[in-house]
Amino acid sequence: MEFDTAVRRIKPFGTNSCASQDNNGSHEQCGDNGYSGCDQKRKPEVRLYLLRECPATVLVCVFILVLWALVHLSLQQLVIGKPTGDFNAVRARRHLTQITSVGPRPVGSEENEVLTVGYLLEQIEQIQVETALSNHQLSVDVQRPTGTFSIDFLGGFTSFYDRVTNIVVKLEPKGGAKHLMLANCHFDTVANSPGASDDAVSCAVMLEVLHSLANQSSPLRHGVIFLFNGAEENILQASHGFITQHPWAKQVRAFINLEAAGVGGKEVVFQTGPENPWLVQAYVHAAKHPFASVVGQEVFQSGIIPSDTDFRIYRDFGNIPGIDLAFIENGFIYHTKYDTPDRILTDSIQRAGDNILSVLKYLVTSERLADWSEYRHGNMVFFDLLGVIVVAYPARVGTILNYIVAAATFLYLAKKASLPGNGGGRYFRSLACATGVAVLSWFITLVSVLIVALLVTLMGRSMFWYNHFYACICLYGTAATGKMIFIHTLAKNFYYGGVRLVELGDLYFDVSLLLWCCSLVWLTQQDLCSAYVPMLMVAFPLVTRLLLAKEFKHKGASFKYSVFYLLGLALPYVHFMFLIWVVFEIFTPIMGRSGTEIPPEVVLASLVTLTTIFLSSYFLHFIYLVRSTKWILIGLGSVFIVFFLLVSGGFFFPYSGSPESPRPKRVFLQHTTRTFHNLQGQVESQDSGLWINSFDYTGIQHITPIIPEVNDSIRTHCQEDRPFCGYPWFLPVKFLSKKNWYLPAPEVSPSLPVEFSLVSKEETRWGTIKMTFSAKGPSHMSLYLMPHKGASLSTWSFGDGTPQFDLSGEYFVFYSHGLDAPTWSFWFEIQPPANPDPSGPEGMISVAISCHYFFGKDQRTAELEKILPRFPPWAFPSYWVSTYNMYRY
Repeated sequence: MEFDTAVRRIKPFGTNSCASQDNNGSHEQCGDNGYSGCDQKRKPEVRLYLLRECPATVLVCVFILVLWALVHLSLQQLVIGKPTGDFNAVRARRHLTQITSVGPRPVGSEENEVLTVGYLLEQIEQIQVETALSNHQLSVDVQRPTGTFSIDFLGGFTSFYDRVTNIVVKLEPKGGAKHLMLANCHFDTVANSPGASDDAVSCAVMLEVLHSLANQSSPLRHGVIFLFNGAEENILQASHGFITQHPWAKQVRAFINLEAAGVGGKEVVFQTGPENPWLVQAYVHAAKHPFASVVGQEVFQSGIIPSDTDFRIYRDFGNIPGIDLAFIENGFIYHTKYDTPDRILTDSIQRAGDNILSVLKYLVTSERLADWSEYRHGNMVFFDLLGVIVVAYPARVGTILNYIVAAATFLYLAKKASLPGNGGGRYFRSLACATGVAVLSWFITLVSVLIVALLVTLMGRSMFWYNHFYACICLYGTAATGKMIFIHTLAKNFYYGGVRLVELGDLYFDVSLLLWCCSLVWLTQQDLCSAYVPMLMVAFPLVTRLLLAKEFKHKGASFKYSVFYLLGLALPYVHFMFLIWVVFEIFTPIMGRSGTEIPPEVVLASLVTLTTIFLSSYFLHFIYLVRSTKWILIGLGSVFIVFFLLVSGGFFFPYSGSPESPRPKRVFLQHTTRTFHNLQGQVESQDSGLWINSFDYTGIQHITPIIPEVNDSIRTHCQEDRPFCGYPWFLPVKFLSKKNWYLPAPEVSPSLPVEFSLVSKEETRWGTIKMTFSAKGPSHMSLYLMPHKGASLSTWSFGDGTPQFDLSGEYFVFYSHGLDAPTWSFWFEIQPPANPDPSGPEGMISVAISCHYFFGKDQRTAELEKILPRFPPWAFPSYWVSTYNMYRY
């Protein structure tokens, strides 16, 4: 590698370099170096190295690519070492194939309530027979609970369930067990998806783990409950039924929840607690192939990701701690028809089974499970290094460590300020100015890239990266990198007078160190365990810099210095790049199902820019250690222009129907009939149509050329005087998908129409009106309540009795039932308006009930049969029949 050399005088901060000429005739520029006035005395000259542009670029690029390759190599190596033989992945795969063979399994369907339940009970009975003479006893109970609860999901959400199904299996010592561990999976699915990863594979793994534990010769210290719950997709209903109503639930001390947000790959621990650090320690100690991150936990629990798991139910309603594991790779096909068993590798099943079996074995022999209340205090910092080992330590230890690293950083900077020539605050002024330049460059870079993202959006090319991820790196990444380099080049050539001195490189390393240290202190003060990330990004560079101080002082940016500098950054950078992979692995697919209101270009462009800023932080000073950045900028600019032209020309289509790697566009398609009643109970209006929801930002722009009648001429608008805009929302997400389309179609005639009636209406002695209703219909119904202006709900029969409204200000109650459910009865009390609004709807409240037919002969109609085959192979239309009935009271 070639390096440029610069002759300069050794001098402290606050001096100036004066023009001189070396023996080869090269000149050193005389002028202000950005610190202060000029030194008049000649001092001994030494030769210091400055990086050449091309070698420096290659060095950094190779470093980044090698670490990125290490991350992917780690992800591909699903199982480290050979299986022990305790867990049989082949047998678990057979369970997976059998469970998914019946197709989608919505709550209330025969596939869910009869066929899958029958298969699971048959397998459990076989295990029971095998273990009849062992040291253990196995009990089975089929629970069909009824209940109601409210959670703060999507603003406010209320659920009512009736006779949903739980299969509860208890494995314990012959004499019984006082304390129980819980392992949870769910076998139900959303409509139109076989649900191999979500969550049949987890139930298959649990069956095999149960088989292995039941057949082991060593006795158990505690018992284990294996809960196969049949109503998770209905917003966590079955787990609530178990933890609040089942008699065995009172003995549960901790749980492991098996979930999925993707298909296959490694299962990652993304939530633990609350508190109870001993659970994390148990996982770290016992798991054969650990894979965990406290960053994922804090991101997930922040609410940024619009999803939830049974973890919330056990935590909030059971007050017990647990571990949440989930497959996260390939979320593009999560909840689609592509979620099939063949996409889940046997190695992936083996890995998950080995981990869960080992952790359960450890916990059922642990004394801490019995004394779990003694270990509730504190949280844990935990993270894995390339899936090889997991580092875990108490959060209080992390706080101490973080402050020690921060203190060492400030001492390092203070020592620099105390060097001769840096007195009078000169160094701190220079550091402050340089920090200002760095922060300004970040701001300008982010704004510039967002402008590019806006142009892409206005051109109608949103989500071009959905099927071509690295295209967004080549567009937004080059724009961000080029803009930052350009700004710092301007600063070097104009603000710092064009002087290329190694002191500037040294100064900008200190800037990066200071900014990371500030983030370390801030995150630590917020009591966030994720503060370990900036701690690593401060500690390793600081130690590396101190070890290379002598080399840098005497030779500048020499080859030896550059190589060892990068080696010192390797560990924190490779871990940071793994976290970056997790972020993009989760958020890129989420943009395909986040609705029509969140501009995906803004999200991805911001993520790419922030990634560029973070990754470039300790390479920032290289800009000041190279002779020129001309060719770097030309190269980055060329790549940006080429990809901008390709994107604007539509060369990157967002979706793919490829069987090997599908990236489908998600569309919800409901054939619905809407009926609106007036205050007298008469039908005011009625219509029918195909209601189409796009669940990504591109709407129907790619669908219209293929199905011309689905165009913006049939675009719907929210009817504000009707609950939930007058449409049959399955979940309260209308604020996420405001762009919908309604194509007129014949009336639907389900075999089980809803029976809805007002049973009684009476005035209470405290001035409210109590209204009691009854409803009987299909297994999935949604109730919407919209009090008119001036009226308010005071109490109701759901949850804890306190009405909870969602983000739109209306009330949404989700109802589902299993087999043979009775009529649904409910009531609410409403405070009438003191001064009714004459311009608003008549009456004091609008009540609407929507029915959803997710399975059986009522799921399809002739109109659906006609239009579904017309959708392109790269689209996944999830379809069903629904009705919407509104009443005024």
